[in-house]
Amino acid sequence: MKSLLIKGVDHPAVAANDVDALADWYCSVFGYEKWFHHRNAEPAKRIWMLRAPDGTLLEVMPKDDTPRPKRTILTPGWSHLALRVENLEEAIAFLDSLNVVWASDTVDAIGGGRVRTLFDPDGNMLQVLERY
Repeated sequence: MKSLLIKGVDHPAVAANDVDALADWYCSVFGYEKWFHHRNAEPAKRIWMLRAPDGTLLEVMPKDDTPRPKRTILTPGWSHLALRVENLEEAIAFLDSLNVVWASDTVDAIGGGRVRTLFDPDGNMLQVLERY
């Protein structure tokens, strides 16, 4: 029996040190656009919804004072955000030109393809992934 309850993932969310700065980084580096924000919120409480070229969403919200634990891609809980690219080598060259901090070399992706892990300016793990 097919369930109609869940249609898919609407958006992941990331808690940021500086919501505007991190939202701007995702827009300039990965091509997101600022789609919606709480217009009446003071800057320290602002939340951005960003939209990727394919229409998927990413929420950028302010962090609280909880200390960040050290993480690896195998630390329990949600681990990383994987962003699909058409050409991994071109994506890596572009990201290298922006001096991103890499967390891994290129490896085979589970399910086919290649992937490389990096960090955003707040230290959140991301992956660029090419499927074939």
